[in-house]
Amino acid sequence: MIKFTDLELDSNVLSAIFDAGYETPTPIQAQAIPEALKGRDILGIAQTGTGKTASFTLPLITMLAKGRARARMPRSLVLAPTRELAAQVAENFDIYAKNTKLTKALLIGGVSFKEQDLLIDRGVDVLIATPGRLIDHFERGKLLLTGVKIMVVDEADRMLDMGFIPDIERIFKLTPFTRQTLFFSATMAPEITRITEEFLSAPVRIEVAQQATISETITQGVVSFKPSRKDRTFKEKRNLLREIILNEKEKCKNGIIFCNRKIDVDILMKSMKSHGFNVGAIHGDLEQSVRTEVLSGFKKGSIRFLIASDVAARGLDIPNVSHVFNFDVPIHAEDYVHRIGRTGRAGRPGSTIMISTPADDKYLLAIEKLVKMDVPKIAFNADKPSQTTSNKNKISDEVKSRRTNTKTKPTGNITDNNKKMTKPPEIPTKTDIPIKIKDDNSKKTTGLGDHMPAFLEINFRN
Repeated sequence: MIKFTDLELDSNVLSAIFDAGYETPTPIQAQAIPEALKGRDILGIAQTGTGKTASFTLPLITMLAKGRARARMPRSLVLAPTRELAAQVAENFDIYAKNTKLTKALLIGGVSFKEQDLLIDRGVDVLIATPGRLIDHFERGKLLLTGVKIMVVDEADRMLDMGFIPDIERIFKLTPFTRQTLFFSATMAPEITRITEEFLSAPVRIEVAQQATISETITQGVVSFKPSRKDRTFKEKRNLLREIILNEKEKCKNGIIFCNRKIDVDILMKSMKSHGFNVGAIHGDLEQSVRTEVLSGFKKGSIRFLIASDVAARGLDIPNVSHVFNFDVPIHAEDYVHRIGRTGRAGRPGSTIMISTPADDKYLLAIEKLVKMDVPKIAFNADKPSQTTSNKNKISDEVKSRRTNTKTKPTGNITDNNKKMTKPPEIPTKTDIPIKIKDDNSKKTTGLGDHMPAFLEINFRN
């Protein structure tokens, strides 16, 4: 069995690896690191969670051990599709370069240009960036890429999905053609293949797993769901999701819940909170400081469920995620692989459950075609909710009674629209969402103003 000591890494890097508790490289690390140290271009293909980040970070630090950075001219460049993935690469660099004097700069959105300019002006050995922010600095005349000796493109297929390919091509052309390129992707779409043929020079192709394969440690399942009415789909899916989570009982330590749309992430978070679940949300419209805080809370365990758009689907190394729930079937089949790759990492067991409606059939078929297997169907009766609702999931008594005690007469808090109140309502003082109370004689509110329209209000109930 190959060990890190067999890979001709710098002694300072080896010391940091041992301090981090590692001795044996993953397959992609064992194959990519020696070729990278020879100066070869690399095309690395591996499923998520296989250690791709270290497979380029470790040789990068070793190769940059000699030399000195010049102001505004980074010696190496690492491109990542999202802020979170770029930040994770920066964390890896800090861990493995701690015994060296190498410097880095992280260029991502949501952070002051001034702070980033100061780092670039001092000169950095490793520049880690998202494509958009990198080009912003270049166009402001604050950055030169003519000194880049090594360029890394991570999660290239995600770059394609996010529309970054034109930016990537432009950045390639701004760097010297003599650079060494390390190119990593989980899948190889035709457009990705074209990029590699144009900008990589006789690359060594390293493929440690079949493209778009699923880790054997992940237990998959899909719940087929047919809404009673099309306009009630979102509400009924929320009800079903809660029951699925409760049905997992103690097996569900924590989980990531994926939605296709950012607006649905926010609505689902408010709904889950109103039912007593400990949740946080992350999507591309949130400030970077908020996204960082939420991710930190989820990693530390202070947040049990992370509701996310696909911004969190790739590259994030969040250990010990027991479950991934696909509230929506992903539109792009590749996203399914990356979403569920957040669980079952590093050989740990994981579970993933997806909710599929008849409208999702074509997307489900595309997923099964990509992964070359049928996603197992789960027979789940939503009419018989789990009985373990309160203690293990910390659902409040008030919310529980509202859900289960249907025979209790109204007490003045909330009544059906078809029943009269016996006394004026008492609006709860603590609630996560606004609830509008009105009697039979009230008129419908039109316009936004200080009120919530009825067509929006229904989405926040249950």
